[in-house]
Amino acid sequence: MADEPTTQSASPMSEQPPAKKANPRVRVGLTILGAFVLVVGAIALLRWWLHGRFIESTDDAYLRADSVAVAPRVSGYIDELYVVSNQTVKVGQPLLRIDERNYRAQLSQQQATLTAHTADISTADSQILQQQASIEQYRAQLAGAQANTKFARQEAERFKGLHEQGVETEERYEQALNQLDQNETAEHSASASLLIAQRQQVTLENQKNQAQAQLQAAQASLDAAKLNLDDTLLRASIEGRVGDDTAQLGEYVQPGTRLMSIVPVQAIYLVANFKETQLRRMHIGQPAKIRVDALDRVISGRIESFAPGTGSQFALLPPENATGNFIKIVQRVPVRFRLLPPAEVADRLVPGLSVTVQIDTRESGH
Repeated sequence: MADEPTTQSASPMSEQPPAKKANPRVRVGLTILGAFVLVVGAIALLRWWLHGRFIESTDDAYLRADSVAVAPRVSGYIDELYVVSNQTVKVGQPLLRIDERNYRAQLSQQQATLTAHTADISTADSQILQQQASIEQYRAQLAGAQANTKFARQEAERFKGLHEQGVETEERYEQALNQLDQNETAEHSASASLLIAQRQQVTLENQKNQAQAQLQAAQASLDAAKLNLDDTLLRASIEGRVGDDTAQLGEYVQPGTRLMSIVPVQAIYLVANFKETQLRRMHIGQPAKIRVDALDRVISGRIESFAPGTGSQFALLPPENATGNFIKIVQRVPVRFRLLPPAEVADRLVPGLSVTVQIDTRESGH
């Protein structure tokens, strides 16, 4: 019996067909994609090397303006309001008025006081002139008394000689001596009266000086009253727009109370806080590209100045690195930019808007 061929079942591995080669289209696609990635990477690297590494940017930047707070110098009730919120005002334009009746009455009182002290000075001048005339009168009386005394002394000497010669009597000689005594007394009285008159003139001049000092004080009080009256009308000290308006008609206000602010929107500037490591090639005058988030538009600007210290140095509690553990933290320096916006967007720039700043440090400033 012939041997029957033995049949063995094929294994699963022997049943799979041999691996096919990769699809040429896939290989070509992957090659093109890899080449594209390499080209894009090379272009990006070249762009960074030629341009990107010189660009310094930050989004820690906000628009600012040096706004002025409007506050009264005098107290009182708000009598009139001349502006509303967001209104544009010019320099010197009235904003509001405080009730001025009390201050006008004080002004009238100070004017009356000034008039009274002016009259006191006029009276003092008249009294001094009158006293000067009295002094001249007493001086003349003294001169007459001195002349009479001189004559009486000569007469007494003459009668003394005659009496010693026996020509004149004792009685006549005594009369001459008596007349001399009377004339000397009159001379002393006239001298005392002249001295009193001169001292009285000094007293009157001192009274005049006191009246002049009171007049100056009254003039100062009058000027202060005029200032208080003028201060009842609050005017805009700068040009800008009214903001933060809290003034209400009939409200009682005290000196220093903040009622509103004037924002000089025409003088907006930018302060950007750059890291200290970004300042190596930055200098004043370099141009900058500024993207305003609110407008989604790029405007031009230039570096105007650098802060004299980092932001942390001007904090309420500046850091003290000499104590405790130390961790180096990159500091930021405020940089101020002057904006050069187009006319159509200038009125839409307001303080507080967020911006992004880019500076090409290869460019030189002017």
